[in-house]
Amino acid sequence: MAQLDLRRKLSILADAAKYDASCSSSGSSKRNSVGGKGMGSTEGMGICHAYTPDGRCVSLLKILLTNFCIYDCAYCINRASSNVQRARFTVEEVVDLTLNFYRRNYIEGLFLSSGIIRSGDYTMEELVRVARILREVHDFRGYIHLKLIPEADPKLVEEAGLYADRLSANIELPRDEALHRLAPQKDVNVIKKAMGQVRLKVEAARPGKRDKAKPPKFAPGGQSTQLIVGADEAPDTEILDRSASLYGGYGLRRVYYSAFSPIPDSSSALPLSKPPLMREHRLYQADWLMRFYGFSSPEIGKSTTGGMLDLAIDPKLAWALNSREQFPVDVNTAPREMLLRVPGLGVKAVDRIVGVRRYRTLRLEDVGRLTRSVEKVRSFITALDWSPGGLTDTLDLRSRIAPEPAPVQLSLF
Repeated sequence: MAQLDLRRKLSILADAAKYDASCSSSGSSKRNSVGGKGMGSTEGMGICHAYTPDGRCVSLLKILLTNFCIYDCAYCINRASSNVQRARFTVEEVVDLTLNFYRRNYIEGLFLSSGIIRSGDYTMEELVRVARILREVHDFRGYIHLKLIPEADPKLVEEAGLYADRLSANIELPRDEALHRLAPQKDVNVIKKAMGQVRLKVEAARPGKRDKAKPPKFAPGGQSTQLIVGADEAPDTEILDRSASLYGGYGLRRVYYSAFSPIPDSSSALPLSKPPLMREHRLYQADWLMRFYGFSSPEIGKSTTGGMLDLAIDPKLAWALNSREQFPVDVNTAPREMLLRVPGLGVKAVDRIVGVRRYRTLRLEDVGRLTRSVEKVRSFITALDWSPGGLTDTLDLRSRIAPEPAPVQLSLF
């Protein structure tokens, strides 16, 4: 009977955790145990039912400690006034589940969040206890991602970073006003203060060139956060501005975007329908441009309509079509920064081009061999034997490069 109860808890609390998207495991470093006999040792990447940057699919036990919560955030399915079935794990149950799933090769790590029970300090202390027991009692070397409770004592936040590979505190909404209105018990300044503390601790844990003794590791995978898309009136440009400020101000590894999904018995202050899932996808693409392609949020914003990203084409192509005076670029002479702005050229392809052109002058055929497809690229580049002529300025360029498919609404779950 007890085992059946545990299965029911797992069903409830795993389902309740699916709304938190900020659980990528990229960026973790290896944790070595004495004698190399630790459980769950992994190299480089952590785990999260997702694809790591190297394309590897990994898995993670992603659960809530409990979906009981004293907060009443209007957009949250687990809010205090929500009529959902409640459950709560003990610390020992989470530890046992993690170890048993790992031994069966079902998972490689743990993502643990929780509703707020009793107080922020009490909840954070329970989360830290799980990580401490896994690390110190069972010598668990797998990936651990803990959700921060921003209101908790800074000493608990510091302790969490010593055991976890990554920490995250969710900002949730792009606008401070909307957070105050929809989640009155949350304070954006308190959240930012906790994120600032994590950044300082992460930076302090980086060994200096002259340090003889390495400082203790602190959240080697950094920190992340989540923004809900479509729960308030913020346009895409405002969301990207918020993300850019979070990356710059708190050294975040990732900002995750989660399309708002209407919940039962929701507040009248919330939208009645969810935004197109493609909007979430375009925000991820724009975020990628800011992190790896040298784009700024204002640059991306210039190619939006009413502050909203184009759902029919990706943000990079939208920027290029809106900045035709920048093209074509010569693949044999253009700086790397400009090649990264060519639609169809990714980071790896650009690095290959820069490497090869040191030894030979590139033709269009060579570019085709260095990229996945030359069809989108050819309208924006020149090579030894190729010039697009008037293609770059042709009015129907968009329709030829990216014909609009029939709209399809994807399901998130």
